[in-house]
Amino acid sequence: MKNRALSQTLGLFLGLFLFVIVLIFFNPDPSNPALGRVAAIVVLMAVWWISEALPLAVTSFIPMVLFPLWGIQSSETTASAYMNSVIFLYIGGCFIAVAMEKWNLHKRISLLIIDKIGTDPQKLILGFMTATTLLSMWISNTATAVMMLPIGIALIKKIEEEFEEAAARKITIALLLGIAYGASIGGIGTLIGSPTNLVFIKQYSSGFPNAAPFTFSQWIVFGVPISLMMLLLSWFFLVKVFIKVGKSTQFNSDIIKSELKALGKVTYQEKIVIIVGSMTALLWIFRKDINIGIFSIPGWSTISSYLGNVDDSTVAVLAAIVLFAIPSKAENSSHILDARAIKNLPWDAILLFGGGFAIADGFTSSGLTKYFANQFVAMGSFNIIISIILVTLFVSFVTELVSNIATVQMFLPVISAYAISQGIHPLVLMLPATLISGMAFLMPIGTPPNAVIFGSGRIKVADMIKYGWIVKLVSIIVVVLFVVIFFEIFDVNIMFPLN
Repeated sequence: MKNRALSQTLGLFLGLFLFVIVLIFFNPDPSNPALGRVAAIVVLMAVWWISEALPLAVTSFIPMVLFPLWGIQSSETTASAYMNSVIFLYIGGCFIAVAMEKWNLHKRISLLIIDKIGTDPQKLILGFMTATTLLSMWISNTATAVMMLPIGIALIKKIEEEFEEAAARKITIALLLGIAYGASIGGIGTLIGSPTNLVFIKQYSSGFPNAAPFTFSQWIVFGVPISLMMLLLSWFFLVKVFIKVGKSTQFNSDIIKSELKALGKVTYQEKIVIIVGSMTALLWIFRKDINIGIFSIPGWSTISSYLGNVDDSTVAVLAAIVLFAIPSKAENSSHILDARAIKNLPWDAILLFGGGFAIADGFTSSGLTKYFANQFVAMGSFNIIISIILVTLFVSFVTELVSNIATVQMFLPVISAYAISQGIHPLVLMLPATLISGMAFLMPIGTPPNAVIFGSGRIKVADMIKYGWIVKLVSIIVVVLFVVIFFEIFDVNIMFPLN
């Protein structure tokens, strides 16, 4: 605790020091002082976010104070960044997740998947990773990891009872890393799987207001294939190449079956959550027209001009209202969701969102985005594939040390501006940057699931780095190849017109 307090204090003063340095010495355009001011604010917030000198949500309030004071944006404009449709989409998704957790539906789904896949260690690890990946597509990565860890620890204790230390250690490391990897990999599968995906949607729509909206179903075209490829590849390298978990190490799966038995039959409340969650997913997927080669599936929002005003956030909030409105048959709760669910929302993450969106708006309105883009241009042009590789490598490195949300919030505006300056469609660079930002596998601070499994006390930082570097390399290759091949086959300007 003392070391943590010291690092927070150092971070507090380092942030203030760098803030003053940037404010004094970074003034590229004397006629536009907002450039240096926004840059100084970004540096201050980045250092405080990294060091957690103040609670993350509190640091997020800085633009609300300094932007109006320094004439960067009005108070009203800045405040609007803290509550928009993307944030409502996140809130609605969080309520669905809270309902799943409240009635143990998430646990039932996980146990069923693991039970069906098998109980030898290799299959069991694949089962855990599959369950974690699929759940993480719909509920927060952190919540998924937190939910899966106790089940994993229960199995690890059983393994330690039955097998010798060396064999048990191998399975323990593979199982815990599998949970962390699965949570991060699943997060890129759907728009609501990770906050970074929603940041991308907001920044793309804000930066290119005349562009066709990037929909839930369009994201799945990119997210799900990459998630599934990374699931299989990361499992393969964990159990076949590095840790080499032996098939001969079998054990009784009583824990899984007893957990399932303890849950009993599917309750009325679980059925309601399944129905509402499934209907929400279907409404998200089929809101806009889906073009599949030679035919097109019309979206329901095209039926009426009124429905054309509806977006994914409306669907998410409607689902939340329905869950609050439907009565429960359980004695301890009058409705599927009640007022307690509101307190369980991750308000710190919601405010962190807002602060990031405010920074993104400040980047654009001050001209800082254009300034950085011009610096990139001054470095010379790169081949489009080289540009994709460089952007992916850069973001992949940064996200190991900085919050993935903060990473995309700070760099997506710069990346999109650079793409436009080079005559590249912004999605060609923004998509790989967003996708790779969620795949931090090396450090406990890289992503919340890493911190969750590290907190179990059964895995070391050295283990995470030793086995994570190959998965990191694989993720970079998969993202780059998928984006390059996809946009070689399909014309990005036709699929995603900017005007």
